[in-house]
Amino acid sequence: MHTLLVALSTTALAEIGDKTQFLVLLLAARYRKPLPILLGVVLAALVSQAMAGALGSLFGSLLTPTLQRWLTGSALLIMAVWMLRPEHADERQDPTPSTPNALLATFLAFFLAEMGDKTQISALVLAAHFHPLWQVILGGSIGLVAVNAPGIWLGARQAQRLPLRWIRRAAALLFALLGGWTLLH
Repeated sequence: MHTLLVALSTTALAEIGDKTQFLVLLLAARYRKPLPILLGVVLAALVSQAMAGALGSLFGSLLTPTLQRWLTGSALLIMAVWMLRPEHADERQDPTPSTPNALLATFLAFFLAEMGDKTQISALVLAAHFHPLWQVILGGSIGLVAVNAPGIWLGARQAQRLPLRWIRRAAALLFALLGGWTLLH
């Protein structure tokens, strides 16, 4: 249980103020379906933490800072391009895409945004030092979900008041700047 609590608290603290909090707010405002968004975050957190934990258990010492930087920067640039891609839902009368689209979009966006992120690196490092592995994965996943869940509910409730086109553009710019900065430093 000690491992679970260490993973949960470490991941939650690392996630505060992270780009994925802004991402889930944007996704919730866009899709206006909090439950599929939450499920997408839960699934992406579990997969991301499991991958990092497994790698940490097996190859923790091989992930160099340079590789971390390239993975993170590339994922951020991919997110920037994706944010600029307009959804067909923006052009229809009904601005809320289907539940499966919201779930899949959230899973993919959150998963990609977490690639090489400090919370994934945290899971990798924790798994290299703490056991059992399932507690590292579960604790990290709970920490990610706990910190991101409030943004889901806020985004879904305030969707009508948010200028989604400008938010999408601002998010793309933010992801591009962060990706470029990450790759150059």
